[in-house]
Amino acid sequence: MKYALGMYGGKFMPFHKGHLHCVEKALEVCERLYLILFINGTDEDRIIQSFAQRASGGEYGWLKLTPQERWKTVQEVASQYNGRVIPLCVDVANCRDENGNEDWSKETPLVMEACKEGMFDAVFGSEEEYREYFNREYPFAEYCIIDKNRTEVPISATMVRSMNETEAKGWII
Repeated sequence: MKYALGMYGGKFMPFHKGHLHCVEKALEVCERLYLILFINGTDEDRIIQSFAQRASGGEYGWLKLTPQERWKTVQEVASQYNGRVIPLCVDVANCRDENGNEDWSKETPLVMEACKEGMFDAVFGSEEEYREYFNREYPFAEYCIIDKNRTEVPISATMVRSMNETEAKGWII
């Protein structure tokens, strides 16, 4: 294996086949992987408020977005990999800047505190735009992009949230 320990995190709103693909690809090059669920961030607030308004009529009530529902899914996914995936939950409610926006740099110490099993040497994601952040905040880890153009698994959480229940259920884990 190229890496002893990797890290892959997100809001997972909801956890979908693209996220699972990233976990599996990361495990091809990592002995073990932290799978980190970030809860109570500003994006999460915005998404939940948007869906709460639309779900009041029952239209989106099936889309499980609460921190508890997402944490349960992360734990279930991790349990499928014989201890190679370590599920973590990091609450970022207090990681906001003076304008109330989420400040990822304030999250870094929380991530490091949560990673009690060791320092990770790779960070996995699917977006080039995060490279600068990861290189700055985790200079000890290599940023590895998986399926950058989403050609292997053509889905995103934003896409899932725009689907109807029947379409989305084919993508949700």
